[in-house]
Amino acid sequence: MTTDPAPSAITAEHTRLTNLAYRFLGSLSEAEDAVQEAYTRWYAMPREKREAVESPGAWLTTVASRVCLDVLGSARARRESYVGQWVPEPLPDRAEWTDAHGGPGADPADRITLDESVDMAFLVVLEAMTPAERVAFILHDVFRYPFADVAGILGRTPAACRQLAASARRRVGPARPHPGPAAGRARVIRDFKRAWEAKDVAALVGLLDPGATMVADGGGLVGAVAHPVVGADRIARYLTDTGGRSTPGMTLLERSVNGHPGLVARFGTTTVTVAAFALEGDRITRIWAVRNPEKLRTWN
Repeated sequence: MTTDPAPSAITAEHTRLTNLAYRFLGSLSEAEDAVQEAYTRWYAMPREKREAVESPGAWLTTVASRVCLDVLGSARARRESYVGQWVPEPLPDRAEWTDAHGGPGADPADRITLDESVDMAFLVVLEAMTPAERVAFILHDVFRYPFADVAGILGRTPAACRQLAASARRRVGPARPHPGPAAGRARVIRDFKRAWEAKDVAALVGLLDPGATMVADGGGLVGAVAHPVVGADRIARYLTDTGGRSTPGMTLLERSVNGHPGLVARFGTTTVTVAAFALEGDRITRIWAVRNPEKLRTWN
């Protein structure tokens, strides 16, 4: 005789589901909503139906993934009307994550696992995929679900899911993160911070790839450059002209962003900008500056 799964067994799935959903959606708030919806549907079932589920974890994964598919479908239309550039929601380091979720008592199981699949460059490439490609690729290539299971989630054949993942893999290939030594990345970002604070255009240009691109996401809620800034000299001059490093109360801090060295600007105790970087060797090729306060709630 089967029994209703213990609540602890169900809640234990929360971390894995949140990790999946964040990679599907690139938004922690949307990921949390999708996971909550899966739990709501689970507990809305009559007890006898819950008892008949052989694997609650697999059931929750299927439902959460399908909720994310729906969100991804509607997100395309929403992001077309988004004010300015849309950048995935940045994640803080684990130590700061605890503070963001209520101090030392926050449950560490609620944290996102910071690995190469949450690298900002990786998440940006995922945005170019169709919803089905993205879900198939993340389930199979990142979380190692067999295609038979992916097929059950997507409602397609294993062969079709294999083709979806292969198509996604071709998109990711050239952009797959090659972060290099962490110490080297940290040194470049530290040098960049110092040059920015000193408003040293020449030093900034020297740290940027000639074809570097900077994108800022203000979401229409705060000021941000509306279009990508392309070229080392243009980025350097934009930062030194508008960076405001001399503004009283503004500080620039070295912090981990999505598991890699980044920069955080704070005005007083409030985080106002989080910047993630992509590097090739010792040159910065991409900067993603998130200023939308709705995407910075885990930092404040």
